[in-house]
Amino acid sequence: MPADLAVIGLRHVGLPLAQAATAAGIGVIGYDTDPAVTDGVNAGRSPVEWLAAADIRRMLAAGFRATGDPAVLGRARTAVICAPTPPGADLAPDLTAVTEAARTLAAHLRPHTTVVLESTAAPGTTEDVLRPILENGSGLRAGRDFHLAYSPHRADPGRRDRVIANTPKVIGGLTPACTEAAAAFYGRITDRVVRARGPREAEAAKLLEAVYRHVNIALVNEMAVFCHESGIDVWDVIRCAETKPFGFQPFRPGPGVGGHDVPPAGPALPLRMADLARQVNSRMPRYVVQRCAALLNEHGKSVRGARILLLGVTYKADLGDQEGAPAREIGARLLDLGATLGYHDPYVPEWRLHDRPVPRADSLWEAAADADLTVLLQHHRTYDLQGLAVKAQLLLDTRGATPTGTAARL
Repeated sequence: MPADLAVIGLRHVGLPLAQAATAAGIGVIGYDTDPAVTDGVNAGRSPVEWLAAADIRRMLAAGFRATGDPAVLGRARTAVICAPTPPGADLAPDLTAVTEAARTLAAHLRPHTTVVLESTAAPGTTEDVLRPILENGSGLRAGRDFHLAYSPHRADPGRRDRVIANTPKVIGGLTPACTEAAAAFYGRITDRVVRARGPREAEAAKLLEAVYRHVNIALVNEMAVFCHESGIDVWDVIRCAETKPFGFQPFRPGPGVGGHDVPPAGPALPLRMADLARQVNSRMPRYVVQRCAALLNEHGKSVRGARILLLGVTYKADLGDQEGAPAREIGARLLDLGATLGYHDPYVPEWRLHDRPVPRADSLWEAAADADLTVLLQHHRTYDLQGLAVKAQLLLDTRGATPTGTAARL
């Protein structure tokens, strides 16, 4: 079936793009190599936690279809690669899925097609990795026979007020004509297009955005540790600092950093600030476990044999997405220290650690009253924290969400 757009990779980057394009009246086909994903989408099920089944049904009603047949890629005027790029062993983005997608696309690439990479990647990936695969596999030349560009995806999962349509889209093409071809496409689905000088600048913009988040979270996490050791209320410090109307943007500490948007790293990206931020943030789960042990010890108990209840095991509030959530490392470390673990999360019906299921609390207040220590890791809106603070024997709040004086806070 002909389509204006082929989205390659139907996960947290590709499916929202397909949704936005479909809503804008663009004919979209989705390609994914996982039959469970394509079959599920065509049946109205969403593989992306923050896209509801109703969203998928509206896409299908508008003509969207998912497929594992690569032949459809040759029928689209624009192809956007949204393959996952998780951190590899050296912390650099693993480009396996991107290169496989590029080889598949190259075998069906037609002249005048616009190809865009949206996957998170290090600067230079579009030109040095993607371009030769597409050219060698198709016999076509980028910038002459087809357009090639990079456009970083921007998403804040779960937010309905900040979507693709009202989020500026950065585009960097291999040539000015490539940039304009990509801009013509994205201009149909977003209010504002921002033209970068080229793909490397667009890739570096994505890197800067991701590093900015992690560096600022690392700063406030270090501040939280310092304030606790100094007897200072870090949450009051932030409350006061954020009243400054210029030169300051508030970030909040927490038990670690999760999510899909991990800054690229590795030898090719010698950003010392980013490496330091990664070290600081990766220590936070261990610090939370230390605080658990210290709090229990203050009340004459040890971690070994203690009944510990974890609240909220997702990486973001009010979502079921567990990608990179610090709860996993925190829970595993507590188990290794001999704790008896339970959990509660309204968005996670089953949770496993060390390949074993962790018991889920049916009655939250009863479980908190029974536990030696309750640890708030994610502040879902359904939690009545004031009531919970009364019921729990001990409560450690890693999100600063409880009323002052009702719990131990990070």
